[in-house]
Amino acid sequence: MSEPMLKAVNLQCERGDRILFQGLDVSIVPGTITRVEGPNGAGKTTLLRILAGLNDSYTGDLFWCGEPRAWQREVFHRNLLYIGHRPGIKPLLTPLENLRALSAVRRPLSDGALCQALDGTGLQGYYHVQCRNLSAGQQRRVALARLLVSDEPLWILDEAFTALDYHGVAGLEQLLVEHAASGGAVVITTHHDLDLPGMARLKLGVGEPMNDA
Repeated sequence: MSEPMLKAVNLQCERGDRILFQGLDVSIVPGTITRVEGPNGAGKTTLLRILAGLNDSYTGDLFWCGEPRAWQREVFHRNLLYIGHRPGIKPLLTPLENLRALSAVRRPLSDGALCQALDGTGLQGYYHVQCRNLSAGQQRRVALARLLVSDEPLWILDEAFTALDYHGVAGLEQLLVEHAASGGAVVITTHHDLDLPGMARLKLGVGEPMNDA
């Protein structure tokens, strides 16, 4: 088996008076798709944010390519694409303007390449429409267009299928499979009935109350 890209050892996280998870080990290996499952409140989004380096309220150890992640945060973030459960786009900007701004953080791309990515998510003809005038599903497609111009090997996606129609769901499923097949890795949460070939499942339970004794 390949060396894990991202590895978590003995993770524990608390919220208020409840332990969301403890003793949790996670290995994200190149060429894989991992679905994080569990009931509402089990800590799925919290876990994704910890794995993405956006939440430091935990105990345990995290490693990137075999070395402590804390030693190489900049390298880690250059190799990560995180998309949260909200689209993360600016409503007063157009799809093209949003994608241009988001891609410029990592590597500026030509408008032609950005328009091609928007085409790939079904947004032909909407390049110059303010995002506030798009449907929820179209706004989600703007965010997901980032995947089509991504060269980051690790994708962490929180509820990426939200508001997508049948064609959007099928397109995203295919994109995830292709990314894993090319040696990338995906960690995802979704309420969509996702069942891709070879997909691993990481199940979280309902957290236990903390013992005050």
